[in-house]
Formats: sequence, structure tokens, C-alpha cells
Amino acid sequence: MARDTGLLIVPSKIVIHPSPSMASNSIFLLLFSLLSLLHLHSSAAQSSVKAVYWFPDNEFPASNIDSTLFTHLFCAFADVDPTTYQVTVASQNTNAFSTFTTTVQQKNPSVKTLLSIGGGGSADIKNHFSSMASQPNSRKTFIDSAINLARSYNFHGLDLDWEYLATDTDMTNLGVLLKEWRDAVVAESSNSGKATLLLTAAFYYAPKIESLSYPIDSITTNLDWINAMAYDFYDPAWIQAGLPPKKLVLGFPFYGYAWRLVNADNHGLFAPTNGEGTGSDGVMLYKQIKQFMAQNGAATVFNASIVGGYCYAGTTWIGYDDTQSISTKVSYAKGKGLLGYFAWHVAADDNWVLSQLG
Repeated sequence: MARDTGLLIVPSKIVIHPSPSMASNSIFLLLFSLLSLLHLHSSAAQSSVKAVYWFPDNEFPASNIDSTLFTHLFCAFADVDPTTYQVTVASQNTNAFSTFTTTVQQKNPSVKTLLSIGGGGSADIKNHFSSMASQPNSRKTFIDSAINLARSYNFHGLDLDWEYLATDTDMTNLGVLLKEWRDAVVAESSNSGKATLLLTAAFYYAPKIESLSYPIDSITTNLDWINAMAYDFYDPAWIQAGLPPKKLVLGFPFYGYAWRLVNADNHGLFAPTNGEGTGSDGVMLYKQIKQFMAQNGAATVFNASIVGGYCYAGTTWIGYDDTQSISTKVSYAKGKGLLGYFAWHVAADDNWVLSQLG
């Protein structure tokens, strides 16, 4: 997740991932292996997860969310103050965040809410996390302020969205941060008599970022689960590295990527392109893709062997996840004993057709 976007696999997946070489050359087909699962215990606090992220600047108010379709809702994003390292909420989001839980529980009193901190799309965010996690005092400030904010806004948990850790030191400090955070929420629960806050994190699609390895032991011990941002890519190595299946929640994209074909008559997989298509940087929400299909009479193709679809009209080619691919992935995750799945993001769906699957 993040303040950016992506796509997922199961059992193999068309992946359209923006890059300079792709924009100037061709549509790429990336096939991915099935997840290989190893043994391990489940998350003691949670039997299954069906979640989605929401953020306030998408012109989709929290009151519009059909919370009956989900077990958990992530409210994104709180910030880390670069000077004090306290977790804060932008002034324009204070009302929406402070009322988020009460708003979504009007339709589903049992839905759990988590405040997501950080997000992608900015080097500053990454640097703020790195600096915060490097010292005991700043970690404590971050942890204490996050817990206080969660309680004051009635969230049931906290979600760390620290993306693209840059050094081995960052990875080591992440492990320490998670341990101290777990200790703090347990102590706070004991002192307050309230249920222990959930702790989750949105991480890279694989357990390594280039040569840097996530602290698997600390993640397994201290987080209730991770949201693997398996949007554009997926690597089964999270499980192979020792993460329990019941600690893994897979990410689904409620959007796709549009590309401009060199030749409208050559519109299959691997067809040459010469740039991004319609949308913002080529990214189109699922509901926008459906609108494009209807308005342009786009032809649609679903390839069962790669569990992915695309559509085309004129020189516009769009790769995306549709109801067939999402439902297959849901069934796969359930069949393999994963904790669940989540989507980025709720406002991108088209009349809840993707959210209703599973």
C-alpha cells in the first residue's frame, strides 16, 4: 500500500509495471510461481482478514464504505513529525480520522479499524522513519504517541507503512522498533484494561529489498500480520524465509495500468508500446477502467493460464485485475491457509463488485 499503487499474483499473473524501459518498448508479461507454504502457528488474535485501505483525499468519504464487506479497515495515513518523531494527523484530516471508527461501525459494529502511519511516494517519509528508529528516545516518542493517538481516535490497531528501507541498519532498527512497540501495547493494555492494540505493517512484496533482509524473527514475534504489497510483483520467499502463512495477508490492486500501443492492430501480450496511456501516469482505478470499456467499446481478454485480464480500444491497452482474477486469488489464499487478503484502495472499486468477492 502506500501513497502509490500496484498489482498481485495467483497462481501466475500479468504484471504491468511502469518503468522507463517499458514505457518506451513493450508490454511485459511476468509469470509468477504459486506460493509455497511452510508450517507455523496462526495469529492468536485473528482467524481471518479481509481488509481494505481508505484515505481521505480521494473524494470518497468514510461514510460511503460498505464496511459489512470487510473484517478490517485501514485509515491512511498518519505522519511522523521529522523533528519530534511524534505521530500526527494533518489538520485537514483530523475530523475524518477521529470519527473514522464510529463512522464505519455504523454499518458493521464488528469491523476493526487500524491507523496506518507513513506511506510511500516520498523519500522524506522513508528518511523520517529511518531517523526515528535509530535512537531509543525517538522510538519511544513514536510508539507512545502512536498508542495515544489510536486510543483517542478509537482505533483497534496500528499499521506501520515504512517502505523501502535503505540500509542494514534500518532493518536492524526495524526489528528493535517492533519489539519495543509490542512490549508497549501489551503494557498499555494491562494498565488500561482495554484490548491489546493490533500491530501490523505493510511491507515490500518480498522479504528482501535488493540485498537487505527483513527481520523475520521480530516480524513473526511482534506483529499480528503483515500486508505484503504484492501488487506489481510477488515473491513466495516471504514464506520460504520463515514467515508463517497465518502472518501473511496478500495485497490485491483495485486498479490497472494503461499503455499506448504502437500499432492498434497489434494488441496482444508483448505488443510494443510507446508510452503511458490514459489516466494519471498510466494508472487507472478499476471503476475508471470499466467506464473506459463502456465508453469505447473495448475488447476484453481473460487468460486463465496466467489468471489475468486486459482490454484494448484503439491504441489504448490496459492490464488489470477483474472479477475472475480476484476471485481466483481469494480462493487460492483461502486454500493455502493464508491469514487473508487486502486491497488498495476502497474508492477504486466499481459498485463493490471486487470487494464482494470472497
